[in-house]
Amino acid sequence: MTKYREILRLKSLDFSERNIAISCVVSRNTVAKVVKKAAEYNLVWPLSDDLTDEALGKILFPKEQSATPDYSYIRKELLRNGVTKKLLWIEYCEECRMNGEDPLMYSQFCHYIQQDEQKRRASMHIPRKPGEQIEVDWAGDSAYIIDPDTGETTDVRIFVGVMTYSQYTYVEAFINEQQKAWLTAHINMYNYFGGVAKILVSDNCATAVNIKSKNWYTPDLNKSYYALAEHYGTAIIPARVRKPKDKPNVEGSVNLASMWIIAALRNEQFFSLSELNAAIMDKLKTLNSNEFQKKEGSRLSVFLGEEKPLLAALPATRFELADWQKPTVQFNYHVAVDKMYYSVPFHYIRNEVDVRVTETTIEIFYQQIRIASHRRLYGRPGQYSTKEEHMPEEHQKYLEWNGDRFRKWAEKIGANTHIVVDGILTSGRVEQQSYRSCMGLLKLTEKYSPEKIEEACRKALTFSHSPSYKSVKNILVTMKKDMPDTKSEEIQKSNQHGITRGAGYYGGARHD
Repeated sequence: MTKYREILRLKSLDFSERNIAISCVVSRNTVAKVVKKAAEYNLVWPLSDDLTDEALGKILFPKEQSATPDYSYIRKELLRNGVTKKLLWIEYCEECRMNGEDPLMYSQFCHYIQQDEQKRRASMHIPRKPGEQIEVDWAGDSAYIIDPDTGETTDVRIFVGVMTYSQYTYVEAFINEQQKAWLTAHINMYNYFGGVAKILVSDNCATAVNIKSKNWYTPDLNKSYYALAEHYGTAIIPARVRKPKDKPNVEGSVNLASMWIIAALRNEQFFSLSELNAAIMDKLKTLNSNEFQKKEGSRLSVFLGEEKPLLAALPATRFELADWQKPTVQFNYHVAVDKMYYSVPFHYIRNEVDVRVTETTIEIFYQQIRIASHRRLYGRPGQYSTKEEHMPEEHQKYLEWNGDRFRKWAEKIGANTHIVVDGILTSGRVEQQSYRSCMGLLKLTEKYSPEKIEEACRKALTFSHSPSYKSVKNILVTMKKDMPDTKSEEIQKSNQHGITRGAGYYGGARHD
């Protein structure tokens, strides 16, 4: 931008055009043109503060003002494959000619784009309070351990946690970045710090948030991670995707850990994870104890002096690692967890539930209400853990089918019935095979009196030492047929004096 105000100010002090050109870094012709145009518009120094260089340029040279590019459009287009500044400048020039405007030169076009980008890169320093926040992340660089038997190397992942105020850092190596490793790292980090900060800023990874959630502005926390936050009394704020400035302290600590710990151990060999973590801990102590370059003290001294006293106390009990699953209740009112089956109340059939899985316990929740709890099963897949109160009433009655129950029922009817039922129960290879026959015999009490059933069993025992349900039923049917017909006896009594015929038999009146 030409310094119009400075040119006019120096001219009012009777500087020569040559000296003005040197001072304002413009040509003598430009100085002459500006002075001439100012005289035409009666612009005399001193000028109003509202007349900036940009405003003066529009007044002095209205037709020479170039069209301003659409920087937001240019910024979006440059993100597309194959789009360059040269291509956008050509399109910009064509649009200016169609509108009758003067375009910028290519060098000016690129210069203004760069200035706009620099404005967008403005950063803000956010002051942190002691003990307020912890930032956590996985380091991009990995270390490795060696199998002592095969010599094969295995990459291990590096977890980094940092107190944002003091920069006090925690580093630990894990075999992978899965849920168990992620939660264990947090537990060990809190123990290392000796307290809990109010806020925990984490990476936006699958072990922290539900990746199925489409809303990145209000992410859905992973249930296990949320349970950890509740246990320690902290609030988790996941960073936005591809927004490293949301957790700048841990990003810087990751670089320091890569340089002062991982790179420093590059020439050493480790044959176990515990051996590697012991070496990391030694390097970590040195990192935290080193003096700051631009301020007094070290990470350790600032942490102990200003942050640790403000941290919340650790919980009395250690956080129990748990995995969460979302199965659907099957028609047999069980949910499948790691190829084992656990019952829930039958009226939750076909509902999706939340299952909390620990090493010892299975807890089942529906809409955040616990509806069932079981001891975790181990061993052969396909085992069932079923509670009787979860079953429908008719299923509970089925469980009551057993030999002792049928024997007690038969004993109430009579000794012969007890002998028959006992014989039926012992007739098969296993007792359960005869339950249906005993249940059929029990059902006969709905049609026959106990006395008749006892009599039928007595007769059945005269034919066989172990009569079946079918033989007893047939005897009861036969006994019913042999019984006299009461209605027929009454008719015979009424006809003791002969056969009485009606009037129609003797040709009496008929009524058609």
